[in-house]
Amino acid sequence: MAFGKLLATLGVVLVVIGLIVSYAPWLISWFGKLPGDIRIEDERRFVFIPLTSMIVVSIIITALINLFFRK
Repeated sequence: MAFGKLLATLGVVLVVIGLIVSYAPWLISWFGKLPGDIRIEDERRFVFIPLTSMIVVSIIITALINLFFRK
């Protein structure tokens, strides 16, 4: 039963993220534009490594998990 709840929660989260990306893209426009994100562009290649953005996302997700699942 716990696996079903996990899948349902994951589905709801994915739907919410999809709605945000579709209807409110300005909420995530900061992603990839922070100082510390690496962009290497060449005439034939493009490398993008969002280091700072992923650290911020990791901190937010950790805070939310600790807020909701702490006993």
